[in-house]
Amino acid sequence: MDKNKIKKVVLAYSGGLDTSIIIPWLKENYNNCEVIAVSGDVGQGTELDGLEEKAIKTGASKLYIEDLKKEFVEDYIFPTLKAGAVYEGEYLLGTSFARPVIAKRIVEIAKAEGADAICHGCTGKGNDQVRFELTIKAFAPEMKIIAPWREWDIKSREEEIDYAQAHNIPLKINRETSYSKDKNIWHLSHEGLDLENPANEPNYGKEGFLEMCVSPEKAPDTPAYVSIHFDKGVPTAVDGEKLSAVQLVEKLNELGGKNGIGLADIVENRLVGMKSRGVYETPGGTILYKAHGILETITLDRDTLHYKYLTAQKYAELVYYGQWFSPLKEALDAFVDKTQENVTGDVRLKLYKGNIICAGVSSPYSLYSEAFATFNEDEVYNQADSEGFINLFGLPIKVKAILQKEWNKK
Repeated sequence: MDKNKIKKVVLAYSGGLDTSIIIPWLKENYNNCEVIAVSGDVGQGTELDGLEEKAIKTGASKLYIEDLKKEFVEDYIFPTLKAGAVYEGEYLLGTSFARPVIAKRIVEIAKAEGADAICHGCTGKGNDQVRFELTIKAFAPEMKIIAPWREWDIKSREEEIDYAQAHNIPLKINRETSYSKDKNIWHLSHEGLDLENPANEPNYGKEGFLEMCVSPEKAPDTPAYVSIHFDKGVPTAVDGEKLSAVQLVEKLNELGGKNGIGLADIVENRLVGMKSRGVYETPGGTILYKAHGILETITLDRDTLHYKYLTAQKYAELVYYGQWFSPLKEALDAFVDKTQENVTGDVRLKLYKGNIICAGVSSPYSLYSEAFATFNEDEVYNQADSEGFINLFGLPIKVKAILQKEWNKK
């Protein structure tokens, strides 16, 4: 890349440690280029406060703050929820699917501004560099990409803080409390410091550590009940109140957080090959996944449900690996949408000190029949029929056993 030809750069800007120092670094190393900062609002809340002043003060020519919350929930979170996608059995993909919605908007702004390159602050060790860059390649394959962590001499967060202090860049963190965090409407992640050793128990009681949840020990001593309505796999109402997608997630976040729901301590396999340890808070999302899964148990037939478990794992990998805009992901979406045609109904849950307990489920399309399932006398199921079924179903096993005896005689 010829740095002298880079006149205008659009930067994915969060105002955190990495991107705060990138603005002056770009101007120092790319011939005093113009830097346009873009922040995608996916529910960070107060993290966006004062961002414009900070971006301009550190050298950006302007800052776009794009409200992406509605698009994020409706077009990224809910499709993943419908798929039942969970990475490695625990991670509800909070950071993973936030990156493509942000990167897509950054590409749109970069094209509108006539930018020469897009810059991001993702490290060379993480997954986010892949998620950002694959999205950029999907929508602007010709766009140059600048990744300072793959270029500069800075090797640690401590050196980043040194750089920031030398350039008079204000930071909201210090060396002792600089957990690497990522927050959006769906979750909050924590990495670094004492969490880098999996032998250390997370200090959930430490002031300022948990932000969306309380620890289960501090949750109320009485359970809370909540009813969620789904329409074709999409949650649309809570306790009978129809809500927008954003409102619904926010309401369940509040309820789940109060009851210690959604804490996960995970050692996961990053795409780049290493293992990493993180603590995640996903209160509303954990409730939604549980409710959706319960509703599918009565609305999906056995073969579809079991096959969907298989596709859910692949779907989760695609999201985690940054392949949101890939042909396979698009094909899986079509499969998922077909499976969700009858996933309509209501699920009632009991929330108690970090636990989610099913308290009832109903659907106008339920495949559950009391007439067939009853342990009492019935007139719809002839139990004697099962003998012939078992004889045929078990025939391969029986034949092999008979032949095995003959083989053993030889």
